[in-house]
Amino acid sequence: MTNDQDWEQRVTALWESLDAHEPADFRARVAELAAERPADDPAALFELGAAHDSTGEPEEAVRYYRRALDQGLTGLRRRRAVIQLASSLRNLGRPDRSVELLTAERAIPADRLDADETALAGAVDAFLALALADTGRDREAASLALGALAPLLPRYNRSLAHYARALLTSPDGS
Repeated sequence: MTNDQDWEQRVTALWESLDAHEPADFRARVAELAAERPADDPAALFELGAAHDSTGEPEEAVRYYRRALDQGLTGLRRRRAVIQLASSLRNLGRPDRSVELLTAERAIPADRLDADETALAGAVDAFLALALADTGRDREAASLALGALAPLLPRYNRSLAHYARALLTSPDGS
């Protein structure tokens, strides 16, 4: 097993035990793991951001997410960083910036994403819907959320997808 694989497994194991730790202890444990990597390692910066985000420190999380993205974070972690950065910004009262980030993320063609990144399309839509609602764009938010939900239903898929689109084109949604 390479050192990278070992590090990834220890990161995964720590996240699986999140609820067993006090917030400061969890952040310290993630910081210990991050310290094993170079100071500008994008994966380590992302994990630090996620640890702060998950333990109620969104301002600090935003700084780490931005640094991770600036350092060239790629793949699934990059997409997660964009989603989590946008969510933190929304929680910090910047839903407009959240909409910008998630709209750009949503516009990335599927052929530029791997399967794991594509699987997060629903998360992009869900957090974009929240940000849209916070900016007063309720019909767009509802349309996006319902459109994302429609394919998951055992019945009514077509009807719900139609109504989701109609929210954007007709004032009464019919």
